[in-house]
Amino acid sequence: MSLWRNPEVRKNIILWIILSAAAVAAAFIVDIRCGFTALILCVIYTVLHIVQTAVRYRRISDLSMEIDRILYDCSRFDLVRFKEGELSILYSEIYKMTVRLREQADRLEHDKKYLADSIADISHQIRTPLTSISLVTELMSEPSLDDERRIRYTKELFSLLERIDWLINTLLKISKLDAGFVRFDKKPESVCGIIKQAWTPISVPMDIRGQNFVVNANESLTLECDLAWTVEAVGNILKNCMEHTPDGGTLTVTASDNAVYTCLLIQDNGSGIADEDLPNIFKRFYKGKDSSKQSFGIGLALARMIVVEQGGTIRAYNNKGGGAAFEIRFYKSTV
Repeated sequence: MSLWRNPEVRKNIILWIILSAAAVAAAFIVDIRCGFTALILCVIYTVLHIVQTAVRYRRISDLSMEIDRILYDCSRFDLVRFKEGELSILYSEIYKMTVRLREQADRLEHDKKYLADSIADISHQIRTPLTSISLVTELMSEPSLDDERRIRYTKELFSLLERIDWLINTLLKISKLDAGFVRFDKKPESVCGIIKQAWTPISVPMDIRGQNFVVNANESLTLECDLAWTVEAVGNILKNCMEHTPDGGTLTVTASDNAVYTCLLIQDNGSGIADEDLPNIFKRFYKGKDSSKQSFGIGLALARMIVVEQGGTIRAYNNKGGGAAFEIRFYKSTV
């Protein structure tokens, strides 16, 4: 940045030179020695003023180059040398601004990658049942198809459509939680009522498989939560346990309460969770090695989000005697 390119600096220096010349001329008129003294003092002050202004503008130029590197080069920046002087406040504010810009840029990059991965996963999850629907529709269009197979294909078609509908609804719920649009209406609810509502949608499949459902809970036990969302979370875990429990197996829900939290322990007597799957089981779109083809890998992720958003915790582990266990804790607001 050239000092003389600044019109204000140029005007000030020209004005100072004119005033100094006038003052020196007046001093010479009064006395020649006063004139030389005034001339020397004006020259010294003018030189010092120009040097000081040049140094200040050089520092501003250095700061401008640092900002360019931050904005366009994404290199590391060092504003320590600007920590003193009349521009120190400006340097401090710029430093804070650059830190915030970097943090926002990192978050945007992370969100961009996460969005791209999520879109790819969603596309894959939806494409699979759509491909099956296309094949079933093609088979149903055959004129030689008998009524028995046509009924079977129709049932399969309805099943695939239900899967897509469940997937879309679940993804919408996850997106609402991610965006912070959900406001939980927390109030005391019956724990047995929550368990019963969560079990109802899977009661028929469990009956077909001959599976038993056991509830160990005090009828008077209550839990402060949002009923609809909590039923959704518990239902997703029960559904997951049902799918990994063999025919004739048992699902057990045990509710307990203490001064700190209310606990729901959901257990099955299936094959359990693989050790390599335990750290990732609540991750979105994660499918363990024992997952069924119908699994989307989002039910447990949604359950965890609902529990955590209500101030609770959830963890999964394997029972020593076999089978998986999911422990949900809803912490109380007052102890």
